[in-house]
Amino acid sequence: MRGALPRPAQCIKERLRTFMGSFRSTSSGADWLIAGLGNPEPKYDATRHNAGFEALDYLAAQWQCPLNKSKWQGLYGTAQVGEHKVVLLKPLTYMNLSGQSIAPAANFYKIPADHIIVLCDDITQQPGHLRIRPRGSAGGHNGLKSIIASLGTEEFARIRIGIGAKPNPQYDLAAWVLGKLPPEDRKAMTDRYPDIAEACTLLMDGNLQYAQNKFNR
Repeated sequence: MRGALPRPAQCIKERLRTFMGSFRSTSSGADWLIAGLGNPEPKYDATRHNAGFEALDYLAAQWQCPLNKSKWQGLYGTAQVGEHKVVLLKPLTYMNLSGQSIAPAANFYKIPADHIIVLCDDITQQPGHLRIRPRGSAGGHNGLKSIIASLGTEEFARIRIGIGAKPNPQYDLAAWVLGKLPPEDRKAMTDRYPDIAEACTLLMDGNLQYAQNKFNR
């Protein structure tokens, strides 16, 4: 039995191994959370309101981060982006309850609100325009309103993706945002996805003003 540990010592060693394994599984953590907003059913695919979903799918593809895990009422994956470990999250709660997915995910990874980036549509911006903000009110966007309520703060970044305003004041807002973009507007929007990816990287690196100066147009 040369080299064998006495039984008490072996038990301690096994307990230590179990403890360390548990510690690694819960402390792997993440630096940032990026969430794309939208509605989950196929009938909402390619609608204006799902601009955030589509942008997040682009990030997932570029960063080789399949969104194939299910938790917090959403689909998610993790990626290493430069020096940052990033959680990409697609809430499946429907737009108006997005915060019920984002807040638990941020809490699990102990990610503070100022390390959350939300990708969402914006009817005040023309297709192809982006607006990057480090914080702010919901501005009438129900998804952002839910996130603010769930996090208890407005101190999270958002990249608002232009989908264009209603053609006239009488046009039903729900019908507009749940409608699909015409081809030229869709191209203007999708052409900005690489800019969104770069903007997210700049935000995570602490270069907010540079990102705003470069991409807020």
